[in-house]
Amino acid sequence: MTVFADRVDAGRQLADRLKEFRGQDVVVLGLPRGGVPVASEVAIALDAPLDVIVVRKLGLPIQPEVAMGAIGEGGAKVTHRAFIGEAAVTESALGAVEARERGLLDALVARLRRGRERIDLAGRIALIVDDGIATGATAEVACAAARELGARRVIVAVPVAPAERGQSAQGIVGADEVVCVQAPERFQAVGQFYTDFRQTSDDEVIELLDRAADRMRERDS
Repeated sequence: MTVFADRVDAGRQLADRLKEFRGQDVVVLGLPRGGVPVASEVAIALDAPLDVIVVRKLGLPIQPEVAMGAIGEGGAKVTHRAFIGEAAVTESALGAVEARERGLLDALVARLRRGRERIDLAGRIALIVDDGIATGATAEVACAAARELGARRVIVAVPVAPAERGQSAQGIVGADEVVCVQAPERFQAVGQFYTDFRQTSDDEVIELLDRAADRMRERDS
């Protein structure tokens, strides 16, 4: 079932569900990389600042594609302790994975922001946007990171998510609210709901962040 032409279309449809936040003290935070084109459309519609919130999956040492947790900016970390125990991952092995991923996270933050200061979240509404949710692990660590960075309220907004994630305010741990355009009962992967789901590059993310910064400077000048 295709619902969105591409991430721009998805962002515009999502923005229609978020009109109540226009005029509020909100920062739109895209999850790199694919979440940023969606978040860009939301930020334009809400006339709000746009930034990224970077997270990294903590993959099992022998199966890196399988998540045992995730880390985010501001020192945020979510680990699935029961799963780690079942997989017999030692604390030293977990620490090694975290150290490697923390280095990659810091490098990605530096590359995407290119020296630009992170937008302050203290006392503000953090509107975390991705192109979709599958397991919810990435969104949950992003919520934890936004809390660590001082957000007073955290909203997760996505075009599509499984019903158990997108139809309940408690669908994502750490979120005060979840806003979703489509939350189907039958869900296999985020990409099945897009006609065009090609990968987003770092250069595209940087360009969108630059445009957003220019837009806010013009608005405030």
